[in-house]
Amino acid sequence: MLWPRVGYGLGWNPWRELGRLQEEVNRIFPRLGEAASFDFPAMNVWSGPEDVVVSAELPGVEPDKIDISVAGDTVTVRGSRELENLKNGESYHRREREAGQFTRSLRLPFEIEAGKVEAKFKNGVLEIKLPRAESEKPKKVTVRTA
Repeated sequence: MLWPRVGYGLGWNPWRELGRLQEEVNRIFPRLGEAASFDFPAMNVWSGPEDVVVSAELPGVEPDKIDISVAGDTVTVRGSRELENLKNGESYHRREREAGQFTRSLRLPFEIEAGKVEAKFKNGVLEIKLPRAESEKPKKVTVRTA
């Protein structure tokens, strides 16, 4: 009796299946450079000569569950997001939004004047305005003639 070579002519190819498995593992466990995409909350940071602005997406988070702290050139946002309350007899069909506690710290390009930090929360977006410390602001030097 002749045995067919495995994976050839049968419509099933183990190498193709291993490739598909590798793609699925890469999707679930991203490479090191891609790990930042799982950080919560997602943040944008931009700076000008006087301040830095941090914008964070916090859908489903109540403003009173957010804690912001500043130390030197680092801002930390902590908080928690609760699960939706399901009614009796209801269960999840699909659940992708995480719940629980989170902490996110960012190092900023300069020291911050902690006493002058302002934060606004609107439509699930937190915006933090972090003014540059006086000691960090550029100073104009007058050149005198001798």
